[in-house]
Amino acid sequence: MRGTSIFSLPSLKKRLVLNGRTRLMISAVAAGLLLLGIVLGATFLSGQGLRVSLESRDLPPSSDHLFGTDWLGRDMFARTIQGLALSVGIGLAGAACSAMIAMAMGLAAAFLGRTADRIITWLIDVALSVPHLVMLILIAFVSGGGIKGILIGIMLTHWPSLARVIRAEALGVISADYVAVSRGFGKSRYWVMTRHLVPHLLPQLFIGFLLLFPHAVLHEAAITFLGLGFSPHQPAIGIILSESMRYLSSGMWWLAVFPGLGLLVTVRAFDRLGHALQRLIDPKHSRL
Repeated sequence: MRGTSIFSLPSLKKRLVLNGRTRLMISAVAAGLLLLGIVLGATFLSGQGLRVSLESRDLPPSSDHLFGTDWLGRDMFARTIQGLALSVGIGLAGAACSAMIAMAMGLAAAFLGRTADRIITWLIDVALSVPHLVMLILIAFVSGGGIKGILIGIMLTHWPSLARVIRAEALGVISADYVAVSRGFGKSRYWVMTRHLVPHLLPQLFIGFLLLFPHAVLHEAAITFLGLGFSPHQPAIGIILSESMRYLSSGMWWLAVFPGLGLLVTVRAFDRLGHALQRLIDPKHSRL
């Protein structure tokens, strides 16, 4: 019969649409290969991004220089890879520290009573009410700029949204029946926190870290683009993009296009990985 054809629309749709685990695997493999390529590239190309060669300056992309050269003859492929490695390293460190702050805030709000919960909620609301990039610039400037200033700025500005999620999850676990049973058996707060609360919050913490990481990389590039990060001689993506603005009108498009695409691909890969993992863990989307 026509209604029982194996080529019906629902069956084709199930075959064509990737499920959550497949999307997660693809995103994880792509992000892992990208990260590995950046690390290996930065290791083997160490120092080439700073090497000046005036006889090779202003060259367009070619087989000898994949991303062309700049006005000093420096290879743009080496500078782009080293800039991405620098941004990834700062983004990982800043996102990890920010996630730890969010975890500590969430646990404190759940275990230290209503007064502590109100104070932490107020701190989260205040931090979220201030423009994100403005606060990051102010903290990085006050901290003296450089790697230390950027790390402190990212660490102190990226935790509020994740802290709000962890706080809500922690309060939900604390009010659960099995936690009340554990307390009825005389278990301490530390035992409840380590056996019930922390294992429940670790997936949320990991997802939050993966989602914070792309924002940290973008904000590091924004800070260095504005001149509050590294010295002009360091091959940071923000510095490369800032310097390239002066040469776009002369037709040297490759100075901005390839570093910008590298930053976009890196951020997008880890952002897709975080959202794929979030959809897989979320009960509403776990069967998709």
